[in-house]
Parts: sequence; structure tokens; C-alpha cells
Amino acid sequence: MTPGDPADGANAADAAASFDPLRRVLVRVAYRMLGSIADAEDVVQDAFIRWMGTERAEVRVPEAFLRRMVMRLCLDQLKSARHRHETYVGPWLPDPVIDDDEQEDVTLPLMLALERLSPLERAAFLLHDVFGLDFDEVAATIGREPAACRQLAARARTHVRDARPRFRVEKQRGLEIANAFFAASRSGDMSALGALLAADVSLHADGGGKRPAAGKPVLGFDRVMKVHEYLADLFRRNGSTLVRAGFVNGLPGFVTLEADGELQTTALEIEDGKIVGIYVVRNPDKLRHLH
Repeated sequence: MTPGDPADGANAADAAASFDPLRRVLVRVAYRMLGSIADAEDVVQDAFIRWMGTERAEVRVPEAFLRRMVMRLCLDQLKSARHRHETYVGPWLPDPVIDDDEQEDVTLPLMLALERLSPLERAAFLLHDVFGLDFDEVAATIGREPAACRQLAARARTHVRDARPRFRVEKQRGLEIANAFFAASRSGDMSALGALLAADVSLHADGGGKRPAAGKPVLGFDRVMKVHEYLADLFRRNGSTLVRAGFVNGLPGFVTLEADGELQTTALEIEDGKIVGIYVVRNPDKLRHLH
């Protein structure tokens, strides 16, 4: 087969016909492993190229076959991704994913907890606890014995237990708190803002060294309030426009257009009706897909 051969085009079309309906779910699998939309899309495109060279007639369950392929490519990718995170400027947050209709089963705090796991622990946990695969299938995917996969998932479960929500905030109530937070933080109504925050609230801002952001997490009610007093003055002078409210990585939040012309996402972790975590993504590289 030579480039431009009609058979080559037919092969690509046949591969796409079986692959494209699965592309979205495969990107979600890769994103949960990598925390980057661009990296996830690159991995899935690599999987498609490999799929074109596969004897597809011999594949009984394409989705399982492709999920296995994507997960293995992600494990390879994580070797370099971990190094990038270690040299990242300021707090690292996953790329924001906005969803108006449903809350993610893998929320932002859980994704951050997954970052602290080894790649194999992360894969075993996601495949078994999130995607519901049995340990024989997990073993076939990551190349370990089922007993070893069971241990990997158990270790991961122990590490991420505190990051899993004890209960989900009701959707409408979550959006109400997000809208109230936006209004109070932009207007400078510190009394209203303070009423929304828990005593142990934390603020995490990811600018990646490309836009101003706190160099480390801001911890505690008083410190978070001081940061917002400063920010409220900037918002009043320079402006901050609400683009849309919704769920950001499974948490109530919103997208704004800031004075520098760039987008920004804010996600709010809520427990017992109070905001315990504020996660702000300002790095423009992580926001391109939102445009």
C-alpha cells in the first residue's frame, strides 16, 4: 500500500468508523490519568494511528481493547509528566473541564490525590474503582498479576479516601453558592464572602508562571479573606465578567473573563454548606480548549 492508494483511505475510513464513537470516552480515560486535555487528546490520536494498523476483525470488544491501549500509552506518558509537575511554577491543577449537566465521578480534589500515587496505583484505582473492571481485566491492561492489581488498588484507595466526597452537594445549591461567591468576591462584600467560607478553607491558584497567582496554597480563613480583599479591589478597578456557571471538574464553579482578556476558572469544594476549597486555574495553556 502506497501513500495516496485508495485502499489506504478506505482503511482509515474503516478504522475511524469504529473508533470515533469511542473517542470521547477514551479522552475521558486518558484525561483522568494525565490531568491534561492536550496530552489526553494526543494519546488518543496515537491510539487511533495504532488502531489503523491493527487486525481489527480479530478484536472482539473494541472498547476494551482501545481502553487497554490508551491506558498503556498513559502509563508511558506519565513518566515525563511527573517530571514536568515537579518543575512546575506554583501549584499544579488539572486542566479544567466544564460540565453543565452532571457532576463528575472523579472530582478535582480526587484528581489531585491521584497525582500523589504511582502511575500503576492510579491506573489500578481508576480501572477498578471508577470504571468497574474486574481485576483480571485490570491485570491484562497494566501487565501485572490480578493479586498485585488488587494490592495496588487497595493502597490507592487508602491514599485517596479523604479526597472522595462524603456526600455530594445538591446541584442547584452548589450553583447558588458558586454564584454567591462570584458576586461577593467581585463586589468586595467581605461580610457575604466570609459567610460562605469554612474556617479551614484553602485557596489554590494555578498560573503556571504565565499569569500572576499565589506561589503556594493559601491556608485558613483569615489568609484567604486577606487575599480576596486585595483581589476585590483589583476586580472593582479592572473588571471581571462572568462567562458561565457550571461544574468544573465535578465541583460547582464558574468561568470568568478577566481584565487581561484571558479566561479563568474557579471551582469550589463544598462541605456542610461551606466552601472548604477554592481552585483557580489561570494558566492560559490550560484554558485554550475552553475558547
